[in-house]
Amino acid sequence: MGHARVRTADHPEDEGPTMLKEGRRVRLAVDLRLAGEVVPAGGPAAETGTGAGFLALAAGVGGTVERVTDEDRPPGPEVREYERLKSLLDDFGHQMPPASRRQLEEQVTALEPAWTAHLERKLRTTVRVRFDNGFVLDDAPGDLFAPA
Repeated sequence: MGHARVRTADHPEDEGPTMLKEGRRVRLAVDLRLAGEVVPAGGPAAETGTGAGFLALAAGVGGTVERVTDEDRPPGPEVREYERLKSLLDDFGHQMPPASRRQLEEQVTALEPAWTAHLERKLRTTVRVRFDNGFVLDDAPGDLFAPA
C-alpha cells in the first residue's frame, strides 16, 4: 500500500514512509471524541436517528496500522501546463530558435510558483488503525498518529 508524507512532532526527521506503514505500531497523538450514529457491524443499518453513540479515545492509546491510503489531489491547470512546457523545453529547447526558447523559458518560470506549491502540498493520508483495546478507527487522517 501507500505511505504518507507527514512529519511527526516527536521525530521531525522521521517522515511518514517509515511511520505509517501496514503493521507498524502507532499511538494516538491527540484526544479524540467520536460521536455519531451507531450501526451494528455486519447487520442492517438502523433507521436514521434511532441511535447515537459517543466514544472518547485518549492521546497515547496504542494500536497497529492495518491500512494506509494516500489520496493525491489532482494537479490544477497551471501545474499541468508547467509539466507540459517544462517537458517541451527539456526535450526540444536545444533545437529551438533563441527567441522561441527564451519565450518558453519565461512561460516555465512564470508557472514555477504553482509547481512548487503543488510539490509542497501534503498528500491526504488516511489510515485504518486497530487499537489494542479492540476498537478500529477507519479513514482517519494520518496526522492524528505518532510512532509508538
